[in-house]
Amino acid sequence: MTASSLGGRLAGWLRISHVSSGFIAVLVGYTSSVAIVFQAASAAGAHDAQLASWMWALGLGMGITCIGLSLAWRAPVLTAWSTPGAALLATSLGDIGLAQSIGVFMVSSALITLCGITGWFQKIMDWVPRHLASAMLAGILLRFGMDLFTSMHGRPALVIAMFATFLLARRFLPRYSVPLALLAGIVCASLQGGLPLAGLDWTPAHPVWMAPSFSLSAMIGVALPLFIVTMTSQNVPGLAVLRANGYARVPASPLISWTGVTGMILAPFGGYAYNLAAITAAICMSPDADPDARERYKASVWAGVFYLLTGIFGATVVALFAAFPHELVAAIAGLALLGTLGTSIHESLQAPEHRDAALVTFLATASGMSLLGIGSAFWGLVLGGVCHFALRRKHS
Repeated sequence: MTASSLGGRLAGWLRISHVSSGFIAVLVGYTSSVAIVFQAASAAGAHDAQLASWMWALGLGMGITCIGLSLAWRAPVLTAWSTPGAALLATSLGDIGLAQSIGVFMVSSALITLCGITGWFQKIMDWVPRHLASAMLAGILLRFGMDLFTSMHGRPALVIAMFATFLLARRFLPRYSVPLALLAGIVCASLQGGLPLAGLDWTPAHPVWMAPSFSLSAMIGVALPLFIVTMTSQNVPGLAVLRANGYARVPASPLISWTGVTGMILAPFGGYAYNLAAITAAICMSPDADPDARERYKASVWAGVFYLLTGIFGATVVALFAAFPHELVAAIAGLALLGTLGTSIHESLQAPEHRDAALVTFLATASGMSLLGIGSAFWGLVLGGVCHFALRRKHS
């Protein structure tokens, strides 16, 4: 290989559009939902070193899968953590402890792997009515949406500034509305003296082994809902984005299988769930990343590189968000989930004949009920499913 051809290949990988698209995808992904992941880890009972390990495992897993799958299929395959899954965990892990939480992650990832290997992905999705899955997700996210407004009581100026910035950006720069809202919150918190970052330590993160334990109630009450939410709310739209952008040649089973395997391997270090990305993936699949669709996979590879960097400094990510005021974290989480919450409510109530079942699922999930040691997300699906099939037979 000549020096000129080597230089040409290197220039192809250093194209600004590839690097910037990968960076923006990671930036949007982290700023829109890392606060929710932080809340999930805290709900599990993780201490500071374990929280840092969570971020290390998530960054490492997303980086490896982004780079590996994109290079393997020469397609912009972007992976992510499960944001709805983190929201579910934040409301469901408080009573089971860290060891059983790790067991939940492993079982959920094993189910995802099984779906990929066996080709059961589409069959399982057909078995769970989509309007019930959407209603369950809406019930899980409801508290986060309400926290956006209850947080105004503690720091009204900060939260109102974030909300106003979000609305303005939504009108003129919709892709960056959440990052800009976060920036407004950081600036406002700094001006108020509520953001002590002087002692921030940029020491690389280290993995911490967290031994798993397993219980039937945790598997049914948390692992199964985590699996369903990750598959229906993340992998289905993630695959749809690939297909819509002309990458139908990329098979679904290997993508699903590898995200599941990655989860099983990294779960004991805090890697709770990995899946195909949708919104952030679209950034790497746009013509802005590269006019040639065959070259856009390089943007996803760069996203993987940035994921690896964020994983390496996982401790810093944890320390950064630990320094943020609670109201800022609650507000950015609510704003980040606003669109998902609205879409879930719309999809669950769209068909009049399914509204009763969807409402039962939504209300039971949002209630936080616990029966036989099993959480509300599972019972929401069960009660909504009973209502769905009973009314379907009645109408038939």
